[in-house]
Amino acid sequence: MKADKYIISEGKKTDIRKLPTNSKDDGVDKEEIIRKYEENKQELIALQDKFYADAREGLIIVIQALDASGKDSTIKNVFSGINPQGVKVHYFKAPTSDELAHDYLWRVHQNIPRRGEIAIFNRSHYEDLVTVQAEEIWKGYHMAGRILDDTKKKFFEKRYVQVNNYEQYLYENSYRMVKIFLHVSKQEQTEQLLERIELPEKNWKFRADDLKVRDKYDAYLKCFNDVINRTSTKNSPWYVLPGDQRWYTRYLVTEILLDALKACKPEYPELPAEEKEKLPECRRILTEAMEEYASAKIEKKPDKKAPESGKKPKKKSKK
Repeated sequence: MKADKYIISEGKKTDIRKLPTNSKDDGVDKEEIIRKYEENKQELIALQDKFYADAREGLIIVIQALDASGKDSTIKNVFSGINPQGVKVHYFKAPTSDELAHDYLWRVHQNIPRRGEIAIFNRSHYEDLVTVQAEEIWKGYHMAGRILDDTKKKFFEKRYVQVNNYEQYLYENSYRMVKIFLHVSKQEQTEQLLERIELPEKNWKFRADDLKVRDKYDAYLKCFNDVINRTSTKNSPWYVLPGDQRWYTRYLVTEILLDALKACKPEYPELPAEEKEKLPECRRILTEAMEEYASAKIEKKPDKKAPESGKKPKKKSKK
């Protein structure tokens, strides 16, 4: 089961509230999916190594969801085993006073990876389109009247355009961005929040204010629906994945990553001609060195039959 069916097509209005939150509609076998998931992870390791060496494109993975939807565990599980040298995870929490003093894309752009690297955004600039909109935060911004005098609709219409232009700018500078929304049901969200209370090792994740956000489940989902439909483009698409069964969600994420990396067509860099000419001589030097190491080991190998120096051999008993 490929993840293509979960792409939100550019310009095609899709009500994500009507999309599935579990795997039932796909009729998949759990054991088979888990097997494919493990195979995908091994393929990702090999592809990411080539992608890092190639260094012609950069990849940004945006992961958004309602609270308690499994963003952290998805990142932890999917990216385990991948070379950490070429992967960076960025958590975008509530902006600091310094970040609020800049444009909302400022802190995001500082974390755009080098080409050859993968950046995972746990939350992202989309908080400034969703949370800021759902919680009416924009009204309290310290900005000029010419900005805040706009109606709410006009204010965010401009942001949709800004974000689409920004992501196209990245694409035109050899970056790819894929955006993933983990779509969970309200029941699943409730179960996960309850688990954070009941399991002591997860207490640290829970805040009483989480219940206020849960009460706004429908409002937030409506906002995500509008934002995703307005910002899913051909070059920076949104995927709305069923999130209730995490084993299935993680598998779909690996499918998306594989497709994104393959689209970059990474290749190991070709060695310059002048360096290729030096290979035979370098091989000869290293081969001779290895032969010397092997000879030295043989010479140093102790003779088990010879008595230790300074000690007389024991006399055999006459008995």
